[in-house]
Amino acid sequence: MSPTAGFTGRHAVVTGGAGFVGSHLCTALVAAGATVTCVDDLSTGTVENVAHLAGRSGFTFLNADVTEPFEVDRPVDLVLHFASPASPADYLRLPLHTLETGSLGTRNALALARRDGSRFVLASTSEVYGDPQQHPQNERYWGNVNPVGPRSVYDEAKRFAEALTVAEANAHGTDAGIVRLFNTYGPRMRGYDGRAVPTFIRQALAGEPLTVTGDGQQTRSLAYVDDTVRGILAMAASDLRGPVNLGNQAEITMLELARTIITLTGSSSEIRFVDRPTDDPAVRCPDLTLARGKLQWEPRVDAGEGLARTIAWFRARHDA
Repeated sequence: MSPTAGFTGRHAVVTGGAGFVGSHLCTALVAAGATVTCVDDLSTGTVENVAHLAGRSGFTFLNADVTEPFEVDRPVDLVLHFASPASPADYLRLPLHTLETGSLGTRNALALARRDGSRFVLASTSEVYGDPQQHPQNERYWGNVNPVGPRSVYDEAKRFAEALTVAEANAHGTDAGIVRLFNTYGPRMRGYDGRAVPTFIRQALAGEPLTVTGDGQQTRSLAYVDDTVRGILAMAASDLRGPVNLGNQAEITMLELARTIITLTGSSSEIRFVDRPTDDPAVRCPDLTLARGKLQWEPRVDAGEGLARTIAWFRARHDA
């Protein structure tokens, strides 16, 4: 069955819909025949990300900050709560807004779902596991997070959002689910958002040194955005509460990632080692047993293919 089957004619609200993952969700839902209301305050998202949907029947853009109550003037079938600064550059620049989006923003999005008896899906993150002492990480692991470190504004915002979502489901019977996204990448990322993939691609295309932090042996598990969107929609179509990990179990070190991007871009860039950020996780890899068993989902796009697609998108913008 198509991952978008069953969304035709349904009204979906996507908070953070002009952001990286949110805009891909809006695109997939419109293509599936859903009516989509994209809610975004453009603090980190851009109208460019959804410009291709402007004027399309069934697509509406609502410029609103979800930390304040917002109104959607027609019944809603699905609320996908993806509003939040998600990159280090953004959540370190907007620490209070990040915490408020995870708390007040989640409360307001849940209120909208409760109003119409909608399915609600929270975008959480692998960052709730912190610098994990369990590897790979399954959904039963409670995590190892520094609650007062520089990354805590994002980590704890998402941990609180998960707690609030579960409390809402228990107290009011809201049909709520949680997905934990692992290192999603792809077109529409910003070159200066601080995450490794867009940073390395931007540097390689410009012929600049690729800045690898520490010794580069820390690992991440990269999930191409199309795979992540399929998983989110599978979760939305289910009645599963979760949380459910969505990612790719193929680990790669940051040094290997940098070398791969240099090769794929044909760049003459060198690698420069820089200081590693405080509380930067040493490893990151999802246990996908639950997603495979309950959602019949697993990633399809390997790193070589996904990085090539992403580089092509960045190159087109760079050349332009």
